[in-house]
Amino acid sequence: MSGRISRRRFLSGAAAAVAAPYIIPGSALGKDGATAPSERIVVGCIGIHGRGFHDLRWMIGNEDVQIVAICDLWKQQREAVKTFVDDHYGNKDCKMYIDLREFLAERTDIDAVLIATGDHWHAQASVRAMRAGKDVYTEKPSCMTIAEGQAVVEAARRYGRVYQTGTQRLSEATHVFAIEMARTGRLGDVHTAYAHIAPWDSATMQHTWKPEEPLPPKDEIDWDIWLGSCPWRPFNKSYVSGGWRDDYDFHTSCIGEWGAHTFAQAQAGLDALNTSPIHYQYVDNDSGDGMECTFASGQKMILSRFDKYWHGSCGERFDGPRGWVGSADGYAMPEASSPDILAEYKKVVGEYVARTGRSLDHMRNFLDCVKSREEPVANAEVMHRSMTTVHAANICMWLKRDMHYDPVKEEFINDDEANRLRARAQREPWVI
Repeated sequence: MSGRISRRRFLSGAAAAVAAPYIIPGSALGKDGATAPSERIVVGCIGIHGRGFHDLRWMIGNEDVQIVAICDLWKQQREAVKTFVDDHYGNKDCKMYIDLREFLAERTDIDAVLIATGDHWHAQASVRAMRAGKDVYTEKPSCMTIAEGQAVVEAARRYGRVYQTGTQRLSEATHVFAIEMARTGRLGDVHTAYAHIAPWDSATMQHTWKPEEPLPPKDEIDWDIWLGSCPWRPFNKSYVSGGWRDDYDFHTSCIGEWGAHTFAQAQAGLDALNTSPIHYQYVDNDSGDGMECTFASGQKMILSRFDKYWHGSCGERFDGPRGWVGSADGYAMPEASSPDILAEYKKVVGEYVARTGRSLDHMRNFLDCVKSREEPVANAEVMHRSMTTVHAANICMWLKRDMHYDPVKEEFINDDEANRLRARAQREPWVI
């Protein structure tokens, strides 16, 4: 028989096709409360490991999100994420990628990315994704240096992208209340904020290498990509599985571990999210505990380790002439110097929501902004200014002397050695 189809056979088949009814599921049209495909945010994931799985579950629980791909240099993690996503949707559609460059170039259908790599990849992946036209939700700390923070801000601005860093406590009601009580003057003129830093590791960090282990095949773990812009060193699998903390090349110290959250929280209450302190007072210990960071307004933010001002982790507190208020993880209600301060809890939180229009769900705030193109609560500028405070405090500890910083020029004053530490050399080809 000839492989060609006669005109008569073609026309009869076409007629039958027109006559036959097409059954389209209501969910595909957005009926019965389902989100129509045209309204869904198409998402790709980059580097989803421990904390990343929490974020993945958080994001995939939103019906207007469709996750379509995972990019991870570790085969074990690629396959774990694919299985999770496919099981959620009941299909086998989640695609896997190893190289971020290939992933971003090929997937022009993706609107936004979820980034939960190791810390040293957060800014690198964010900048590359925004250059490729993607909106970004990334875990913290979101930059390794002041220069990386500047690159993130520039990319978001130049390419018109929505960017949210994972400082989720800026969207939690107990923290919002404490911040708003300080910001709106209900405590009087707040003179001091306290910000929690992690109670492990040191500010100086390690500069040594772990013992070399046999290099696995690239399909199993692409070590060159894992290192990214960091200096080359021999492979050791513990780095890939999270053993990079307290390592200078890959971490932002005990100050950045929690300060990436709490400095933004404290600066929000001081209404200083668009700036950074101008003076950092060196403290003679290994962590930065007790360091006073002074803003141009004269207000101070004091770094605090352990539980002097709160119980739980990642706390902030504000002191004013009318009392103090603070919050930390695990609080059902904020704590305050007087029960009278807490009496306005619902009112203050409600006023914040009415004024900003923001969800008290950090991921939802990001997704809403992807659609509206408004700035989310933890946007690139907020991230950069609070992370500048982290980096300046670290530099103060490394050089063991007070630091004076100009937040307008974004440079240390009359201190060439400190200014050189605003950036790190980047290994080719991972230069942003």
